[in-house]
Amino acid sequence: MLLTIFIYFFSANGNDSKKFKGDYSPCSPSRVIHIRKVPNEVTEADIISLGVPFGKVTNLLMLKSKSQAFLEMASEEAAITMMNYYTPVTPHLRSQPVYIQYSNHRELKTDNLPNQSRAQAALQAVNTGQSGGLTLTGVPGSESLLLTGQSPVLRIIVENLFYPVTLDVLHQIFSKFGTVLKIITFTKNNQFQALLQYADPMNAHHAKAALDGQNIYNACCTLRIEFSKLTSLNVKYNNDKSRDFTRLDLPTGDGQPSLDATMAAAFGAPGIISSPYAGAAGFAPTIGFPQAEGLSVSSVPGALGPLALTTSAITGRMAIHGMTAIPGHSVLLVSNLNPDVILPHALFILFGVYGDVHRVKILFNKKENALVQMADATQAQLAMSHLNGQRLHGRVLRITLSKHQAVQLPREGHEDQGLTKDYSNSPLHRFKKPGSKNFQNIFPPSATLHLSNIPPSVSDDDLKRLFASTGCSVKAFKFFQKDRKMALIQLGSVEEAITAVIDLHNHDLGDNHHLRVSFSKSMI
Repeated sequence: MLLTIFIYFFSANGNDSKKFKGDYSPCSPSRVIHIRKVPNEVTEADIISLGVPFGKVTNLLMLKSKSQAFLEMASEEAAITMMNYYTPVTPHLRSQPVYIQYSNHRELKTDNLPNQSRAQAALQAVNTGQSGGLTLTGVPGSESLLLTGQSPVLRIIVENLFYPVTLDVLHQIFSKFGTVLKIITFTKNNQFQALLQYADPMNAHHAKAALDGQNIYNACCTLRIEFSKLTSLNVKYNNDKSRDFTRLDLPTGDGQPSLDATMAAAFGAPGIISSPYAGAAGFAPTIGFPQAEGLSVSSVPGALGPLALTTSAITGRMAIHGMTAIPGHSVLLVSNLNPDVILPHALFILFGVYGDVHRVKILFNKKENALVQMADATQAQLAMSHLNGQRLHGRVLRITLSKHQAVQLPREGHEDQGLTKDYSNSPLHRFKKPGSKNFQNIFPPSATLHLSNIPPSVSDDDLKRLFASTGCSVKAFKFFQKDRKMALIQLGSVEEAITAVIDLHNHDLGDNHHLRVSFSKSMI
């Protein structure tokens, strides 16, 4: 038989021999898919699950000793759709990446091959499940499951959104439980939400059971998950807000631009999930866990569940269990500063809105450039995403990750004209206290500022005059009705508000009250 001869030529290292090198060069489309680097514990049902979302699977061959498998789809169109989906998104089985490509074989002939009974049983079970609706029973390696009428679409709400959660972060998390076809993200009732469509309701069931109530990051970004009434999502654009992973031809949309180069570097390029802390594209640590078989990430005291990440010795740093974060990623290079007016204290206050700043260094020979060392890599990414492109003292800030591991202090006896400052033990750190409300009130720069810690003796006119004295134009002011210790003030521009944060945060208002200033999401 054709395939019997084919197997004979496999080399000891699991690769095709030169006689079959066609499988390792770009092949023309075929309904047979060749899968490599298959983990030993993977079952026939796992292999089949890769193809089921895209059409009927008609045959399967497992070559466990070679860590390979072949999957035959019912049509070439189904195989093309499958390949289009997995080309930008590496498939995973049992949390391990596998690699797929078209085979140079047009069909699998396995009738006379030994050990095919499990494969045929798995195929029969899946085909029965497909024809019978949402019932899947008897599949080796999977649980019997009755999901009558259940939607493959999940509605996800992220509560306590301290760190940004992107579409790609959601894809990395939820794809561990099955093939994610589409995602739409949006904000509703001041909450970040998403609709996520799986290829199979069983995947949605597993994901909801494992992830509902868990934290993406330690003590924040809590997932609340329910089944949507929708059974399918209509995605018009592929960008940072919505994505159809089966349609690479969709436009980005005129009014919904894709991530710019800097944001792509911060969060990972669209469609590609970067490893945590992997070069400039590494975003905050994301979760790794086995596929639909229970979670193995260690629990953290005080966290809501096993998805929470362990906290390292450095205050606020988060890292995946068993993985060490790279300290160098906590240092930012800030360029295009106004060298005539910029001081380390100004950068300390401004960047301190998004994390605890440990050190600041304005470069001696290039004073329009500075290094800012945050408490951890996550806070560095957060500050970069919010402040890059903002205006300060008439200049547009440019912020990137620095190659430096840390900001070095000047050696003893060497003066640097006060251009390097150590703020490691500053009392003005906003995030050193665990559970602080500051974690829940981080917003992009805006013309409206939130003021707090206002003493009763200070009036609205006093505060208006204070802000006007820094050169700001005050457009509106409002005390909170229930708490006159807090107020909102709207200034003439975002740039004015940034300057006001720098100049007036921690300003002494008397009566042992120091003004607290931060950006607000509200309008007056």
